[in-house]
Amino acid sequence: MSWFRRRTEPETPPVHLPNPAEAAAAFWRGWLDLLPEISAALGDGEPHRLENELCDLVAALHPDLHFSLERGHRAIYALVVSGQEDPRLRPYTDAWAAAAPPEDMIWEYHDSVPPVPDPTLVTVNLGPKAVRLADVRVVAQVTDGLVDVAVFHPLFADLDDTQRRTMTFLPLDVTLGERLAAERLGRVETASAAPEGTIGLLELRDLVHALADPPA
Repeated sequence: MSWFRRRTEPETPPVHLPNPAEAAAAFWRGWLDLLPEISAALGDGEPHRLENELCDLVAALHPDLHFSLERGHRAIYALVVSGQEDPRLRPYTDAWAAAAPPEDMIWEYHDSVPPVPDPTLVTVNLGPKAVRLADVRVVAQVTDGLVDVAVFHPLFADLDDTQRRTMTFLPLDVTLGERLAAERLGRVETASAAPEGTIGLLELRDLVHALADPPA
């Protein structure tokens, strides 16, 4: 799983089109132009080779969007473009999804982070650091139908503030799916030390699903 965000100082600032439909059409034209190079980089196991170009392409859709290249569920690869449930960005992700080409054996497309079948099998690469989600532990407390969580990983002490924030929210998104996480999680905190009474990500998924779909 490779998460990218727009670089802080792009060499050529992308032109952001305020009309979501026009911005989406421009994105997909650029995507098709880059696709041979993207496929070659992924085939070589070097997705970061196209990081700058892809970051600029997504930033031109809207500068506040994030994206990832992942292993797909129905295809080999998945492209995820996410507004992280920000309602300001929903028109852009809606237009992006509506204009997407048909999925095929190689690519599938998602406008929010989908849940993975087993998050404990996922390893997130943060530069040279490989962070196993199997080692994530969560304290969960249910309050008024929402789940407040504190997230801990043994490698948090080795990460910077941005990386710790990423590794606080990303495990929740890939476990629950971004939309269910937004609907059912309340306060989310980063635990700096191993707390008592923790559960794993699969146990958290069971807890949230039970709240979202209570037995009749």
